[in-house]
Amino acid sequence: MKLKFISMAVFSALTLGVATNAYAVTTVNGGTVHFKGEVVDAACAVNTNSANQTVLLGQVRSAKLANDGEKSSPVGFSIELNDCSSATAGHASIIFAGNVIATHNDVLSLQNSAAGSATNVGIQILDHTGTAVQFDGVTASTQFTLTDGTNKIPFQAVYYATGKSTPGIANADATFKVQYQ
Repeated sequence: MKLKFISMAVFSALTLGVATNAYAVTTVNGGTVHFKGEVVDAACAVNTNSANQTVLLGQVRSAKLANDGEKSSPVGFSIELNDCSSATAGHASIIFAGNVIATHNDVLSLQNSAAGSATNVGIQILDHTGTAVQFDGVTASTQFTLTDGTNKIPFQAVYYATGKSTPGIANADATFKVQYQ
């Protein structure tokens, strides 16, 4: 019985060795993985989802944006700060930068696409107090009081008419920095 068991073990080992050698090892190029980030000496760290986010304003009828100063319904978004220490800084403000409409320094101009862009409309951002932010890269939004841990600084975006708007694509970009005090 013992001999039969040993014979089966030897046979299994030999068979397994043959089966594993039946497939050749192949290695191919796969690509590159990019790691991006930053180590900061600040009261908080910007959440990665806030660093490159998209705010979907959706569709708005041009009739709703027929006169200078008319706005669409607001769409909320936030800038999330993680691992905050209120002992390091008690407040945070956001400084936005972007291209503005010449007659309205608090309204982002739309990206120019070859054809089909909306006209006489831009995008305005309101801070947590309802104040329109500036896009000069210097002027900070209203201060937001920090608590220890995670903080979400709320904002709202609206389409803002600068005259009788015409339909078309209405996209814009802004960058931001966080100022701690």
